[in-house]
Amino acid sequence: MTNDKALAKLKLIVFDLDGTLLNDQGEIGDESIKYIKILREAGVKFTFASGRLYSALTPYAEQLDLKTPIISMDGAFIKAYPDGEIIQQTCIPKAKVKKAVDYAERFLVKFALCHAEAIYYTEHNDNVPDLMDKFGAKFEEVDVYDHLLDDTLEIICISDMRKNLKYIKKMMGFPYTWNLITSYSKSMSNEGLYLLEIRKKGSTKASGLMRLLKHLKLNIKETAVVGDWYNDLSLFETKAVKVALENAVGDIKDKADIITKRDNNHDGVAEFLEAVVNAKNL
Repeated sequence: MTNDKALAKLKLIVFDLDGTLLNDQGEIGDESIKYIKILREAGVKFTFASGRLYSALTPYAEQLDLKTPIISMDGAFIKAYPDGEIIQQTCIPKAKVKKAVDYAERFLVKFALCHAEAIYYTEHNDNVPDLMDKFGAKFEEVDVYDHLLDDTLEIICISDMRKNLKYIKKMMGFPYTWNLITSYSKSMSNEGLYLLEIRKKGSTKASGLMRLLKHLKLNIKETAVVGDWYNDLSLFETKAVKVALENAVGDIKDKADIITKRDNNHDGVAEFLEAVVNAKNL
């Protein structure tokens, strides 16, 4: 349980976006906007730690007038907003990107290459934008992938053929391929489809947060993280003040210091922010 003294010391608050700061219509609650402004003017910094691409996060940073680097792609890419300085970029080595592309093409799996600013696909993969669970992402069609192999942060493969995806997962993991993370799951938005996500090892929201804290010269105990879903778990294993929304999954709630009474559709984040405002006597 976290007391008012801990809330009063907060200098940085990090939000997950989908299911946390945003309601199901993709909007930030009016109360949250009000409290963020009050706290920002008192010197508290705010940012996001999201699985979204950086380009899909900047409209919300602009709406809230944030001036803190953003953690995107679940920690793989950190870039300052609004000046654009890259703090961290964890790219998959070119040879391993090519290997994944070769497997995807051989097994007739739809795939795309995720970069910081856009997700790239070819004509052969022209239905990728309709199949991927990437909120707010910019998609761009290209003739070939050859010029995009160097700056790939994530490879996403999509198919209804589970055996093919699982084989690619096997071949892109240890001991066949080193220093990559592979994640296999059902599509959230397309029944009957399965996703394989491939990233360089070491890219998590928590690793991104620790890199950001070093850049900002802040302490983890001066930080609060707010989340709801499994990809927030690494944040909830840090020594930050951990805030779970009412709609959060059980694994997140189990690790939380604070659980709001309201969910993301009832501006649960504002409930926590109001407590911070009161603790700071603002």
